[in-house]
Amino acid sequence: METRTNSRFSLPSLKVKSEVQYSWLPDVLRVEGSIILRIFGPVLTVTIFSAIVAYAWSQGKSVQLTNSVTPLLSVVVGLILVFRTSYDRYWEGRKCFSTLTANVRNLSRMFWVHAKTPTSELTHAELKRQKIETLQLCVAFTYAVKHYLRGEDGAEYSDLVGVLPPYFTANDDFGNTTQPRNTSPASYAATDNIVSDNGPSSRRPSVDATKRVRRKRSKKNVDPHLSGCTTPLLSNSHQTVEFHSCANRISTPLPLVIAHEISNSIFRFKREGLLETVGPAGKEVQSMVDQMTCMERVANTPIPSSYGIHLKQCVMVYLCALPFTLVNDLGWSTVPIVTVVAFTLMGIEGIADEIEMPFGYDKHDLPLDTYCDDLKEEVEYMIERLPEGGYGGHGYDDGEGDD
Repeated sequence: METRTNSRFSLPSLKVKSEVQYSWLPDVLRVEGSIILRIFGPVLTVTIFSAIVAYAWSQGKSVQLTNSVTPLLSVVVGLILVFRTSYDRYWEGRKCFSTLTANVRNLSRMFWVHAKTPTSELTHAELKRQKIETLQLCVAFTYAVKHYLRGEDGAEYSDLVGVLPPYFTANDDFGNTTQPRNTSPASYAATDNIVSDNGPSSRRPSVDATKRVRRKRSKKNVDPHLSGCTTPLLSNSHQTVEFHSCANRISTPLPLVIAHEISNSIFRFKREGLLETVGPAGKEVQSMVDQMTCMERVANTPIPSSYGIHLKQCVMVYLCALPFTLVNDLGWSTVPIVTVVAFTLMGIEGIADEIEMPFGYDKHDLPLDTYCDDLKEEVEYMIERLPEGGYGGHGYDDGEGDD
């Protein structure tokens, strides 16, 4: 370690050595974190089918197929796979949440520094309390957006209780919550998009364009056998339907309620002369809602199941036709070659399906919990360590400059 000195202080100069080295082979041999386990069943099915074709050929059966069929199918399958990729959805979700984080950082700093006491009617301690409450609302907005994107209703989550004002959780309209849903796909089926309310067996958060602060009674969850029965207890099956007092009332998503409270705080600060201008702050809140809406579009607009079904059907037809065109020339070598082709095509589709909904709890989903916790820590650091407007790092700033 070298030491760099000047007239005022000495500063150690550290030699930074990059420890991250590019290595290809470990990733090639890696199974954990790859798509292998997810597509193992379909690839094994194609491999067994190829082995059956090769065995039939070895027994003298005429199983060869003209080679002019597979090129046509390969073009179609390639085009469908290109349009199937979901990385744009994943990247858009990340961009929107990073923009939301920047909005909260800017808005928090703006309140903490620019809000000041104009008269002696409001004490500095009271002003600081109001600013801390507004900063907590900004952090609560990100947590509420996270739960909203995951289809989790209500305000009684541990990460929200610590930052939301008491009246949010005390209000009965916000009291009903649902358990977090596991978004890991249980199968590789394109038709497994229907989400039930039975708990962790769900594939991903419900695609509901009207997710609300409090879950309402949904008619679509009622057993169809009981839909025309006026006495459910006398029917063939029994089902309990839970009624809430707010079931017939209008409602709104919790993040929008928090955004409304933040806008109210901006208006109150301006009315009482605590902020000179509200333009930048109002734009930050507007951008926060815009980013939430963009992520809502990603979460509420899944790839149509018919597209996934057709893609899988085309890939399977292509893979089933491939052994018949290769077996006459390659013999038993057809089996490993078809296996590699199946692994490649099915892996691309499997990855696209895995990152289609990037806001859930899967290992490769966006780490929203980490993003929100880091942002909360930054705001807490600002409250505890950074000076407010008019106060320097070592006491009151008289504006005279450094002596």
